[in-house]
Amino acid sequence: MGKSETKEKRLDLTGGESPVRTVLLLAWPVFLEQILLTMVQYVDTAMVGSLGAWATAAVAINQPPVNLINNLILALSVGFTALIARYLGAGEPEMARKLVRCAVSLSLLIGVPLSLLCMALSRQIPALLGAGEDILGPAAGYFFINGAGMLFKSLTVVFTAIFRGYGDTRTPLYINTFVNLLNVVGNFFLIYPARTATLFGREVFLWGAGWQVQGAAAATALSTVVGGVIMAVMLFSKRSGIGVSPKGCFGWDGHLLRLVWHISFPAMLERVTLNLGQMAQTAILTGLGTVALAASHLSLTAESLGYTPGFAFSVAATTLVGQALGAEKPELAHRYGQICCRVAVFIMCFAGLGMFLFAPQIIGLFSSDPEVIAWGVKCLKMVAVIQPIQIIPIVLTGVLRGAGDTKWAFYIVCCTMWIIRVLGSWAAVHLLDMGLLACQFAMCCDMCARAVFFTIRFRRGKWKTAVNW
Repeated sequence: MGKSETKEKRLDLTGGESPVRTVLLLAWPVFLEQILLTMVQYVDTAMVGSLGAWATAAVAINQPPVNLINNLILALSVGFTALIARYLGAGEPEMARKLVRCAVSLSLLIGVPLSLLCMALSRQIPALLGAGEDILGPAAGYFFINGAGMLFKSLTVVFTAIFRGYGDTRTPLYINTFVNLLNVVGNFFLIYPARTATLFGREVFLWGAGWQVQGAAAATALSTVVGGVIMAVMLFSKRSGIGVSPKGCFGWDGHLLRLVWHISFPAMLERVTLNLGQMAQTAILTGLGTVALAASHLSLTAESLGYTPGFAFSVAATTLVGQALGAEKPELAHRYGQICCRVAVFIMCFAGLGMFLFAPQIIGLFSSDPEVIAWGVKCLKMVAVIQPIQIIPIVLTGVLRGAGDTKWAFYIVCCTMWIIRVLGSWAAVHLLDMGLLACQFAMCCDMCARAVFFTIRFRRGKWKTAVNW
């Protein structure tokens, strides 16, 4: 019995032990990883925010396209996670290893042109989103440097998906935690200029590049390169238990790639729809001024802590549902989906309460501008109220992905995002002259409607037989 098979037995993904325990074993490393990632994003945002509202806005206007690219890579990896989990559940580890080889080849094939495209369009994209002359220069520099690291970003995301398909959520936790801490250190030295600091009563000289917004992007890109290299070393290590050698890591299998595409393409469309909608809303907010854009960005950054349980249990659901369906146990897959969703909602009741009560303190961490803080607090309190509802579609998306039923996730997101959020925000600003809070309310309505439709799809159970494997 190989190490990967031993790991499967320890996690007992076929339901021999308590399903709740199995879910928690798989979810807690992802949860901790996302908490640490969010904390790093908080620090990153606070460091940039200390430069002024212009710096926050320069980063904020780049977030929708950066998120779009990251989510496209993540969507591609969904197919590999679901299929690896399915074949392991069916007792076919060699098919899982073939998928690993395909994943390595595909991530390299996509990563190189993606980096080049991002660098080539680094000025046009923020300009298209409405960046004014006061922030266009730093915004373009931020996007260019981020784009340079996209190859290693794609490798990191795909390799993380492979580990999770095998039920190993701890290795990505350790590596991504190190990478995020490295990002913070990089920010410290690359954002600020050289200066002196008092340490234990003595003045100490601290080197600094003084690159401001571009320094934050450089720290992110460099840490991403390091993460991609470490992830590759761990993946090809014998200790991983995956059994793929670097010498034979490349491979193509037309049948497997078609299955991956069948799952990943609707997930990509979902991500594109979501992020284009966010970009459209950002363009609407840009018309309201720098303060509104910065306040919205800070509230979304603060709210990102609320996504951590949802993402953790979504990842757990994808792996568990995939392996349960591979073992031909659809009712167990349904039970795993219920458990993941219920635990996430329970956690988010407390997280939402904390966001609401401490909204001024949270937003105050990211900006010293009183007007930005005031509007950011109002936005954060509004989304805090819907946190237990907002988490439902996030977790159930993981359930549908594990089953390969990604088309319905796309249909739901497409309708709610563009009809409720984007159209609602546009009408609120251009027809009703209602401003920032109306846009925030449209976003909340979008998430609530999404929760209803995902719940209906899950309860009907057709997702269990959505794909002919």
